[in-house]
Formats: sequence, structure tokens, C-alpha cells
Amino acid sequence: MFSFRIGRNLAQEELARRRLVHTTENGKRRCYSCNHCFAQMVFCGDCGEFFRRVHWNNRSCKSIVWRCCSRLESTGNVCHARTVNEELLKEVVLQPINQVLCQKDDFLQALQTNIATVVKQGDTLSPEVIDERLWELQKELVKKANQKADYDAIADEFLRLRDMRKQAEVDSVVKDEQMRLIQDLQDFIKSQPTTITEFDETLVKRLITKITVFEDHFTLAFKSGVIIENEA
Repeated sequence: MFSFRIGRNLAQEELARRRLVHTTENGKRRCYSCNHCFAQMVFCGDCGEFFRRVHWNNRSCKSIVWRCCSRLESTGNVCHARTVNEELLKEVVLQPINQVLCQKDDFLQALQTNIATVVKQGDTLSPEVIDERLWELQKELVKKANQKADYDAIADEFLRLRDMRKQAEVDSVVKDEQMRLIQDLQDFIKSQPTTITEFDETLVKRLITKITVFEDHFTLAFKSGVIIENEA
């Protein structure tokens, strides 16, 4: 069974994931070199830690499973998260991907909504406008200094705007990257067939940003902001 809802834009989480560094809820920084499509994507719904890929030999029965790091090492968390067979994880992911591909219009609409959100978030003072104001303040500072007048208020505003200018540059880069990710995802979705029959790592990497494992279900967060719950 699936539940379908629209979540917040997840582009910035994807940027963080690409840097291959994550700080867990207990403050532990993790950096993995695993190239598997599920690496740094599967999280524990109980303690918030990563799930790690493990080659398991249970009573001479070999399999590949994913387990919470809190159950594999000493993290300071007591966690009872279930162990998930990799084949089950693939099935859990394949079904929602097909659901999304069968509802392309809804998915693409969610992307359009996210584009509008990114644009709205970018409606702040541009670096050019800030530069103009900084230039005016600089002239006022010189004038006040020559007159030996109090210029503390002007200096405070100058420093505030200078910090705002630095933040505006960062915000502009993040906004451009968010827009690129969303538009790239739109083009990718339009080129995909309606359904797929085999697990596809490329689709997982391109569509999904986070999988959270709970005792009786999984939640999959897509890069469009769509969140699908799968009871498995």
C-alpha cells in the first residue's frame, strides 16, 4: 500500500549527500566511499543513523543485507531497527518508482511547484543592489569621518550589508544548483518509459534522495519533493 504526498524541496539534501559527508543525530560525522546506489541514502527511522551494506553469512546462508550502523558499532544509541535484505530493498524502491512513472504529470507538477518555491526563496536583495547601497554608505562614512561626526550607525549598517552580500553570493549559487537539478530531473523523467520491470540503479540515483526504514514500512523521498510510503 502506498500513501502519496508532497514534501518540501530536497535539492539541498542531495547536495549534502553528494559531498559524501553526513552528521548523524548523535553528532557523528560519516564519510563513505561505497558507490552502491543505496549508499548514504538509507536511514534508520528509529535512531537516524545510516544503514550500511553487509555481506551476511547466517547459518551458512549467504546474503547481502542493510543494517543500521547503531547495530554494527558503538554509536551511543540503543537501536532495534530491523535488518533489511537487499532484494527486499530493491522491491520496495521499484514499486514506488513505477508509481511515479505512471503518474508523470503529478510528478512533473510537483517539480514545477518546487521551481516556483526556489524562485520565491531567491526574491531577496541581489548582490548588485547591495553593492550600490554599500557604495552609498561608504561615501557617507567618509563624509562623516571628515566632519568628525558620529558614524557608528552607518558603520553598523555597512557591516551588516557586507555580510548580507556574502550570503547573497552563496544563496545565488545554491539557487542555481537547485534549479539545474530540478530541470535536469524534469528532462530525465520525460524520457523514461511508463513502467520498468527490472531494478535500475541509475533511476534510483536520479529520482530518490532518501529511504527511511521503519519497523513496518518504508518512506521514500523523491528529489521532486514527493514522498511515498510503502508498507513492507
